[in-house]
Amino acid sequence: TQDVAAYLGIEVGRSDVSNFSDGECNVEIGENVRGKDCFVLQSTCAPANIHVMEVLIMIDALKRASARRITAVVPYYGYARQDRKVKPRVPITAKLLADLIATAGADRVLCMDLHAGQIQGFFDIPTDNLYALPILARDIKARRNLDNVMVVSPDVGGVVRARALAKRLDCLLAIVDKRRERPGESEVMNIIGEVEGKECILIDDIIDSGGTLVNAASALLANGALSVTAYITHGVLSGTAVDRITASSLEELVITDSIQPRGDMVASSKVRVISTAALIGEAINR
Repeated sequence: TQDVAAYLGIEVGRSDVSNFSDGECNVEIGENVRGKDCFVLQSTCAPANIHVMEVLIMIDALKRASARRITAVVPYYGYARQDRKVKPRVPITAKLLADLIATAGADRVLCMDLHAGQIQGFFDIPTDNLYALPILARDIKARRNLDNVMVVSPDVGGVVRARALAKRLDCLLAIVDKRRERPGESEVMNIIGEVEGKECILIDDIIDSGGTLVNAASALLANGALSVTAYITHGVLSGTAVDRITASSLEELVITDSIQPRGDMVASSKVRVISTAALIGEAINR
């Protein structure tokens, strides 16, 4: 939030977010927001439930303080992976969260790299989905000789995203075909595409446990790739994911600051964070 405000040349609005003794969240706005255009910037990352409630309660506080328009800026939209019924008797929590944000009083929502584009349709208010791809592509161009680069999708579901990056970089595309036996685990089956002698760039929207990425990197190197670097928008990196990445054959993991990097991410020799402040700031400005 401070980086976005610095980009826009304004100060962050004052607010006091605290908790009562029983854990209930309390928000007090420290500015006169009557008739103002207000932006609440918060990723609903871990601890997701607390962050969700903070967003909802702050939106409600602004609404009751007569703000003219409230935009929820949620760079990482939590619960986005629960976007459909994969088996009977399960919720579609991404839709529930969309309803909660609208009911709280948001007039518009601004997200980045939603896990599934159709989540925009879950909202009954205007929704913008920003793409981090231009930022990631710019970083790759600045650091790589594109003549020997190959973009790789870590699974079949990410082919559209990988193809967009490959087109932007004017390079070839490969796909990792994997079969997931149980949640949180993945087994790499084979590589679709000729990666031998190539510097491979894995591209995805979310990295959580890191298992898929580590297995994909090992498979690519086993098939003759010179090196494997991963570019991921949202660095969830739960549990021991950072240790897994640090010990893996990945050359580097590049993530954005859509989720505030923890200390272990910053300390890792293989994790690098790039800023999205200009992207979000420009969207807010426009």
